[in-house]
Amino acid sequence: MRGAFACQRLRLKLWRRCALLFLLCWAAGWLVGSSFLFLVHRSVFSERCTDEGSHRILASVCLDYSKGVLTGDLCEDLCVAPKLVYKQCLYYDRGKKVIQADWEGQPVILKSKKGIFSSYQPLRLLHEVETQELPEAELLMMVALEVKNVLGLELSNNTMGPLWTRQKGIHWKAQVASMWSLLQQEEYIYFSLLQDFSKHVLRVIGSCGHFYAVEYLIAGHAWHKTIFPLEDTVGPSFTNTKSKVKAITDIALSFLDMVNHFDNDFSHRLHLCDIKPENFAIRNDLTVVAIDVDMAFFEPKMRDILEQNCTGDEDCNFFDCFSKCDLRIKKCGAERANNNLQVICDKIFRHWFSPSLRGPTISFPLQLQLQKAVHECAKPGPTDLKHQKTSLNSLSELYHLLQASQRELQKADG
Repeated sequence: MRGAFACQRLRLKLWRRCALLFLLCWAAGWLVGSSFLFLVHRSVFSERCTDEGSHRILASVCLDYSKGVLTGDLCEDLCVAPKLVYKQCLYYDRGKKVIQADWEGQPVILKSKKGIFSSYQPLRLLHEVETQELPEAELLMMVALEVKNVLGLELSNNTMGPLWTRQKGIHWKAQVASMWSLLQQEEYIYFSLLQDFSKHVLRVIGSCGHFYAVEYLIAGHAWHKTIFPLEDTVGPSFTNTKSKVKAITDIALSFLDMVNHFDNDFSHRLHLCDIKPENFAIRNDLTVVAIDVDMAFFEPKMRDILEQNCTGDEDCNFFDCFSKCDLRIKKCGAERANNNLQVICDKIFRHWFSPSLRGPTISFPLQLQLQKAVHECAKPGPTDLKHQKTSLNSLSELYHLLQASQRELQKADG
């Protein structure tokens, strides 16, 4: 009896010790976890997109404008009129600020790679010159050098029009400083250079200091059944299945037009290395528009990025742009192994033309052909002439099948 009682006391003692040890471990874990959460909280939420933060940023822009530090064709509307009115903060991403505003009743997007004007690298020549204006030829040469540095492109002076709209006057220093801050933003250069040559990039409306305004379009989302919210973008008529299928077919054809355009219509091929629904939008006429080109590169820059040291093919992957590793010299190939069409087929078209999204609006044999063509298009391939020919065949086949789908839908309407 006494032995049983002693055994029970021993178990109780052990249980208490285990409970105490558990509580100590839990407390230590809680303290460490709290510290970790605090660090995460500071790193993540310090760049939260808030109305208060956005108002503070725009107030700083207007203060610099009132001091004559910066200028732009939208500064009066933003800071004095005001015709350019803050609406909401859309997102902050690695320093980049994206804000929605209303400009004379129309929604626009304000963008800047950095929030504060003084965060941009100043143009040293401005500090060396007191009252005398810099020669136009010298300024254009500096713009050309900056474009080459950012995009890897060599541009002649007579192609600088979209980037350099200089006006003489007492505020010339603020104007040059403002343009210099804009030229340090890859997206601004892309949109400005291409807007007269491409319907597939955002239109630039104007600027104030380091912030530039572009047209407002609703971005796509992977979780949306049609990727793009057709009812919000085009109108409530796109609610029934047949209208949605017709719209998807038209948008898919616009994607193909964009691919063909970016591959062939510039002096160098334009590579998109971050292809996802959120980086595209559609206009009311269902034209596809690239709205985020932070990861877009013309061929010369693309080759510089890809040509790195490697021990295997996985070292040659730069987001959606892949290369191959030459194990003999342990160097990635400068030529991209995949292409824009392949990634769009994989990340966009698969979503639309999958077996789960079949419907009665297009004939079953044509649906199967489309699914097979998209599957073949999305396949990775080697970097050789045979693969390039296969890619061209995929583009041509998809054009043919989508146009056949259009004809079937039109015939059903008739």
